[in-house]
Amino acid sequence: MGETLSIIPLGGVEEIGLNSTVFEYAGDIIMVDAGLMFPEEDMLGVDFVIPDFSYLLENREKVRGIVITHGHEDHTGGLPFLLKELDVPVYGTPLTIGLIREKLAEHHLEHIRLIAVRPRDVIKLGAFTVEFVRVTHSIVDGVGLGITTPLGRVVHTGDFKLDPTPVDGQLMDFHKFSEYGETGTLLMLSDSTNAEKGGFTFSEKEVRRAFEDIFSKAQGRIIIATFASNIHRIQQAIDVAVMFGRKVILCGKSIVSNTQIALDLGYLKIPANTWLRLEDLNKLKDEEVVIITTGSQGEPMSVLSRIATGEHKSIQIRDGDTVILSAKIIPGNERSIGKIINHLFRRGANVIYEKVSEIHVSGHGSKEELKLMLNMVRPRYFMPVHGEYRHLRYHAMLAEKTVVPWENIFILENGEVLEISDTGARKNGAVSSGRVFIDGKGMGDVEDMVLRDRRRLAHDGIVLVLIAVEKVSGAIVSGPDIMSRGFIFEDTSPEVMNDVKALVTDTLRQMDKEMITDSSLLQAKVRSTLKKYLRNTMERRPMIMPIIVEV
Repeated sequence: MGETLSIIPLGGVEEIGLNSTVFEYAGDIIMVDAGLMFPEEDMLGVDFVIPDFSYLLENREKVRGIVITHGHEDHTGGLPFLLKELDVPVYGTPLTIGLIREKLAEHHLEHIRLIAVRPRDVIKLGAFTVEFVRVTHSIVDGVGLGITTPLGRVVHTGDFKLDPTPVDGQLMDFHKFSEYGETGTLLMLSDSTNAEKGGFTFSEKEVRRAFEDIFSKAQGRIIIATFASNIHRIQQAIDVAVMFGRKVILCGKSIVSNTQIALDLGYLKIPANTWLRLEDLNKLKDEEVVIITTGSQGEPMSVLSRIATGEHKSIQIRDGDTVILSAKIIPGNERSIGKIINHLFRRGANVIYEKVSEIHVSGHGSKEELKLMLNMVRPRYFMPVHGEYRHLRYHAMLAEKTVVPWENIFILENGEVLEISDTGARKNGAVSSGRVFIDGKGMGDVEDMVLRDRRRLAHDGIVLVLIAVEKVSGAIVSGPDIMSRGFIFEDTSPEVMNDVKALVTDTLRQMDKEMITDSSLLQAKVRSTLKKYLRNTMERRPMIMPIIVEV
């Protein structure tokens, strides 16, 4: 692309999640983050969503590496699927690399080059020089990036908040961000998640005060559900448990794995004889127990969900148990979380969650913090990232009020190209982008048409028509047999099923031999006849599937 710098968001500028941004100069490409997104309500059967990485794969010979800002799934979850097709090094801080290594091992990708760096380290990737800058967030070891290019420096904040009292004592590197502002910043990309929220985001240590209050009043066992990656939250739960003489049991594959990784790397401290196995639960008195687990978002197969429904083999709710949901309710999960809370209350637990107690604080900066970052870095151009359109718009308005003129602010859509040269900056076209749905082990085999069929099945059900036809004579050997699922219950509505069967039988009698022996024509005729009948008589539109067996 000559003497131009191109910035291309493949995800993360139209949604919460999918954070992935491409930087390209001449013959060199680097990518920052490769995230996933959890499915929306209408994405039936989809496990999660990743960006369309086609542009990277089409230009694989230019890709010099992938830089990861921190270990959350919305920044790392797409890596296994990308790295199956693309052999490039991945750079991140030690905990981030530890979490990625565990994730890649699940996909049998042990050969990937994972390179651990520290804040203030500098690496060279083709035309790009990348410096890692410590930020505070809801996960340990988060960094922003100072990316030096032949045209100037680009600052990518990653996810951040300005926490004056972080749990690990590691403050954001204000000096480095201020230095970027003093020496000149060409472009800044900044986290927009909380751009609607006024004031400052509370420190993570506020959660400890809430924990201490709850622990002081709890008479029975305490169960805490949080994100497996929130090492600071786990550390605080452990610290307060020790303070009140309780033992800690970690339950759930991901939270045990992440805790062990953080412990091995020195990011987590657990006093001796505090972390016990699940098998030790029955040896402890109720007032000695703290269980830390996953499932704060109501995931159907999570530990907390199974506890709430009485299906967990080792943990059953008792009167006097206290359950703490120490996480923000992600939009779209309200109903499933509400069901779990109701189940827990019915079984005798006292449930404490975000709406009734300060047991969660955000890891993202609010308006005043975003303005402070803008004033420190003072970029010439500004591009808000990591949020839905309204978040990006609010962040753009904050930038205009502080240091960036409106004509130098660019709100992009996924796939759009921001092109910067010596003469200025502009949007210039788009590359292939979109969403790829992951369903089980399948990648990309679930298209919009498949989702549309799933929604239709969920809404209206299906009617199956089985007909056996003698392929030479066209005689009906057996059938039509009618079955339905999700349409009506056959045993309680026999008259409807009889009417449908009679209609199909009459239709077959009126068809000539040539049409009956052509299975595609026969299917189309049966489908159109039933579709019209059910729409007119019942105002329903089930999926109709004629199955023709030739004998």
